[in-house]
Amino acid sequence: MGCVCSGTLSADTLEKTNKHPCYSADAHHKYARMHLPVAPRCNVQCNYCNRKFDCVNESRPGVTSEVLTPALARDKFSWVKGEIENLSVVGIAGPGDALADWPSTKQTIENIKAIDQTITFCLSTNGLLLPKYASEIVALGIRHVTVTVNTLEPAIGAKIYKFVSYQGKHYVGSQAAELLLANQLAGIEYLVQHGVLVKINIVMIKGINDRDIPAVVKKVKALGVFVTNIMPLIPAPGSAFEHLPQTSMKELNALRNVCQLDIHQMRHCQQCRADAIGLLHEDRSQEFRMCNHAPDSKTEASEPKKVYQIAVTSKYGKMVDQHFGHATQLLIFQGDGQDFQLRETRNVGQYCAGMAECDVEDMASGREQIIEALQDCNAVLTMRIGYHAKEQLGKKGIFISEYCDTVENGLRYTASQIAELASRQVSG
Repeated sequence: MGCVCSGTLSADTLEKTNKHPCYSADAHHKYARMHLPVAPRCNVQCNYCNRKFDCVNESRPGVTSEVLTPALARDKFSWVKGEIENLSVVGIAGPGDALADWPSTKQTIENIKAIDQTITFCLSTNGLLLPKYASEIVALGIRHVTVTVNTLEPAIGAKIYKFVSYQGKHYVGSQAAELLLANQLAGIEYLVQHGVLVKINIVMIKGINDRDIPAVVKKVKALGVFVTNIMPLIPAPGSAFEHLPQTSMKELNALRNVCQLDIHQMRHCQQCRADAIGLLHEDRSQEFRMCNHAPDSKTEASEPKKVYQIAVTSKYGKMVDQHFGHATQLLIFQGDGQDFQLRETRNVGQYCAGMAECDVEDMASGREQIIEALQDCNAVLTMRIGYHAKEQLGKKGIFISEYCDTVENGLRYTASQIAELASRQVSG
């Protein structure tokens, strides 16, 4: 398929694209966008990415000061829309992957569409789940999707991606990169064929994928991609690539000039935060943090906040980084879904140290004792949990959230999933 031309796009799509700061170079000085951080989970670990970092002075993908539920995202949209008249675009770019948390992403868009039919929606994704959700994206009316494609070569992808989690399996090396690429290309082709404008992001990593990027550009052009955005590597602290040199603008522009011969190049990208708000060159995200927003009193009166009590397995209280069976203490947090406080620490007996060291009867007994100690909790937030423990907790109505990020983000994510599950049960 050749390059998408204006004749294949509806007048409405063209008009909205002209007001999209990431898709139109003429729009980024005139129109504002906001990113809603409702999707904290990710199914691909890129070696240039570290999402466990929040700094008001840090502007790069994966960084956010808060994770929102779909309901809070709706409230935040209404707040920002009332303050920024030229807001034209709502994007979901993580802080994980928009499709890895598709129920939250979809609900957020539906909530906002119900109160504003004029807004343009866009998604950013690694593309792993595009074949699964592409038809729903089209049906939802999303006409702008950004997919990050860094290489066509599995051997190069093996250097860029630490692992890929797909359909309950963990893939590494060339196998992971090959699976990811196949899904990316299939998803991109479907979206383009159904009238979606696709932008391809490519992270230029000197000495790793820079020589392969022209081939990536040619391939996506053949699929009908609208524009490509070659971005410089940002050596994020804590990432596997933190010691690599940052790509220089001279090198970046030289590569863009080469690729410009094949397809239009985006040159005004700011590599925005997952909660960015405002013009591309004027981020106002800290101004619009929900902790600074006084909710409408009528809304509070009609929709009292639910209080959640969540047990967390964490080695040092900062990250969700411990297996349920390895925990010697459980951190009990209580909160309204957005703000949480540590209420107590419950000491428990570690019931698993690896099958070689565990007696099956002792494991079962220890597991039952911990589960009994969680009767007053709505959920368990843990990095990983065994099948039997998950099954027993589920029978007692305790929600299980397997998550690997900060405790703060994990608590908010878990509360949003409980609320989402309750909503589906009521509507069903």
